Amino acid sequence: MAGKAAAPGTAVLLVTANVGSLFDDPENLQKNWLQEFYQVVHTHRPHFLALHCQEFGGKNYEASMSHVDKFVRELLSGDAMKEYSRARVYLDENYESQEHFTALGSFYFLHESLKNISQFDFKAKKYKKVTGKEIYSDTLESTPMLEKEKFPQDYFPECKWSRKGFIRTRWCLADCAFDLVNIHLFHDASNLVAWETSPSVYSGIRHKALGYVLDRIIDQRFEKASYFVFGDFNFRLDSKSVVETLCTKATMQTVRAADTNEVVKLIFRESDNDRKVMLQLEKKLFDYFNQEVFRDDNGTALLEFDKELSVFKDRLYELDISFPPSYPYSEDSSQGRQYMNTRCPAWCDRVLMSPSAKELILRSESEEKVVTYDHIGPSVCMGDHKPVFLAFRMAPGAGKPHARVPKCCVVQ
Repeated sequence: MAGKAAAPGTAVLLVTANVGSLFDDPENLQKNWLQEFYQVVHTHRPHFLALHCQEFGGKNYEASMSHVDKFVRELLSGDAMKEYSRARVYLDENYESQEHFTALGSFYFLHESLKNISQFDFKAKKYKKVTGKEIYSDTLESTPMLEKEKFPQDYFPECKWSRKGFIRTRWCLADCAFDLVNIHLFHDASNLVAWETSPSVYSGIRHKALGYVLDRIIDQRFEKASYFVFGDFNFRLDSKSVVETLCTKATMQTVRAADTNEVVKLIFRESDNDRKVMLQLEKKLFDYFNQEVFRDDNGTALLEFDKELSVFKDRLYELDISFPPSYPYSEDSSQGRQYMNTRCPAWCDRVLMSPSAKELILRSESEEKVVTYDHIGPSVCMGDHKPVFLAFRMAPGAGKPHARVPKCCVVQ
C-alpha cells in the first residue's frame, strides 16, 4: 500500500487531532472520524504515520476508558492499518494527577516496507530499533523513549486544572533525525476578555508556553535535530481586529450585570437596515449573522488576522493554509460544515516545523503534488475540531547537515 514506485523519498504523514468530542459522543462520531482518517491514510500511503491527539479520552477520562480502549484497538488492528506492522502508542492516562495529566495521546505507525527507522532513547541517549506494537500509558514520566511536560499552573492561573502540555519523541528515518512534538496550548477563556486588547492576553500566554517548548527542545541536553511541532495550538484570530472588520458600520451596545456592573454582553447592530443585529459577543458566545464569511474561499480573507505565529517567524515555518478554520465545528453528527457560535472560528490545529525540517520535505520537480497541507473530513462531523495533516516525502539523507546523523543514528 505505501508509496508509489516512481516517487522518491520516504512518504510521511503527520496528523494532529483534538479528539475530545469523540469520547463525549462515541456512538455517533467515532465511526465517521475513523473512516475519514483511514481515507487520508489510503490516499497518501505513508511509510511513516504520526497521529498526535489532544483531549484524548474527552472531558471525563475515567468514564471514557472503555471507549478509549476500543478506539486504540481499532487503530492498531483494524483492516485499514494492517500493513503497519510496528507501532508505538503513548497515552497519558494519569488522570488523577493534577500535576502531570495532559490528556495527550501520540500514535506512531511504521509500514511493513520501511526498513531504516529507529527511535531515540532519551535516557540512554541512543537510538533503538523499533519492533512490534507497544502501548505505553499511565505514567509516561518514566518512559525513556519520550519527554513529557505539563505547563506550570501559573502560566494560566484562572484555569483551576489545565491539561495543557507537550510530548516529544525523536526518530531517525532514512538517515534523517527529527523530533515530533505533540502540543496543546491554552485556550481563550472569555471572548469578552480576548476582545479587549490587541493582541489578547491569551495570545501572550500561548506565546510564553510555545517559547518554553521551543527552548526546551533545542537546549544543550541532546544533539540538535530538526523538529515538527503539531497539535492544538489554540491560535485565535486577533479578536479586536476581526470584530472591527466584520462590524465596520455597526454601533455597539454594552450590556452590564445589574449587581456587579461587569460587562456581560456586547451587541453590534447595523446603523441602518432596521438596526439588524450583526454580532453578539459574550464570554462563551460569538454569534455572527453570516457564517459564510468563515467558509468562503476557505476563509482566506481572515488569514490577515491570524497573527500569533508571526512572533516565531524565525523559529517556526508553516506551509500556506488553504483550508477553512479548523475550530469550533458543530458536534451535531448531522452537521459537517456548520460552526458553533461559541467562539470566532480560527485555525487552532496546525503542523509547524523548524527551518531545517522544511528542508527535509522533498519537493518533486515533476508535476505530481507530493506535499499536501489540509484538513480531514471537510463535509463530515469530526467533532468540534477538524484534524489537520501534512503529507510529504522525506529526501534520503536530507537531514545530515543538521545533526551528526552518522554518529547519532547508530542503532543499539
